[in-house]
Amino acid sequence: MSTKILIIGACGQIGTELTEKLRKIYGTENVIASDIRKLNIDVVNSGPFEVVNALDFNQIEHLVEVHQIDEVYLMAALLSATAEKNPAFAWDLNMNSLFHVLNLAKAGKIKKIFWPSSIAVFGPTTPKENTPQYTIMEPSTVYGISKQAGERWCEYYHNIFGVDVRSIRYPGLISWSSPPGGGTTDYAVDIFHKALSDKTYECFLSSETKMPMMYMDDAIAATIQIMQAPADQIKIHSSYNLAAMSFTPTEIAAEIKKHIPEFTITYEPDFRQKIADSWPASIDDAEARKDWEWKHEFDLESMTKDMLKNLSAEKA
Repeated sequence: MSTKILIIGACGQIGTELTEKLRKIYGTENVIASDIRKLNIDVVNSGPFEVVNALDFNQIEHLVEVHQIDEVYLMAALLSATAEKNPAFAWDLNMNSLFHVLNLAKAGKIKKIFWPSSIAVFGPTTPKENTPQYTIMEPSTVYGISKQAGERWCEYYHNIFGVDVRSIRYPGLISWSSPPGGGTTDYAVDIFHKALSDKTYECFLSSETKMPMMYMDDAIAATIQIMQAPADQIKIHSSYNLAAMSFTPTEIAAEIKKHIPEFTITYEPDFRQKIADSWPASIDDAEARKDWEWKHEFDLESMTKDMLKNLSAEKA
């Protein structure tokens, strides 16, 4: 029997590419994409799609039963910068959608859950360089608070009810195929679009703001890898640190200039600067590399090349 997968939040920044990759692996008909609205995009038009409100337990349960779902990837969330503008809704969406899925697994209706955490679980008191897997976590954003609470609940449901839930703490994610999704690290996506269209970019962070980043191809590979790993290899049931590269706006601008010499950057930090300052500059992900053999493929140089190549082809 084929594995049947439900992706909640399939139209988001990660969900679109994750759905596409999972359909290639498991077969289009076995991967049900879902989101709160039906957009006219590939992920909706290229396979089974359902409209679902992640806050409605009965809707999710109905989909799980009708499609005989084995695994759920819960990608619906309000990201860091957007969540600060609507804290109550962000908490509701980020927490209650997780409870719905955890409770379905507890009831034996699904076998495995993927739930993404984030570097936002860390805070101003966390060691900034090579942030360890286990460390001080005092998040100062609504998004980070909800993700930290979610990690604790994932671990609790595993320890108390035996739920197979797996999670990774995503760094900032960079993709050419989906637009920025309202996160603090999204400058590193927008900068490529503006470099090609305007040859200049006004950055909403300061020039030396160093943050952990990852190319979307690596993030998708890690997500699928942790879900396919044998259960006995998953030692951490809160969330794994995950890393690939760390850089500043100055460094990514310099890399882009190698390909577009006339490119210029200016800096106009806004409210997102405070969020970025509360996050790590680099991450130690030794546990993920040891437990389920995680390895990243892209660094700043190879990512920049690939981003500009794909975006140029798209605009041509």
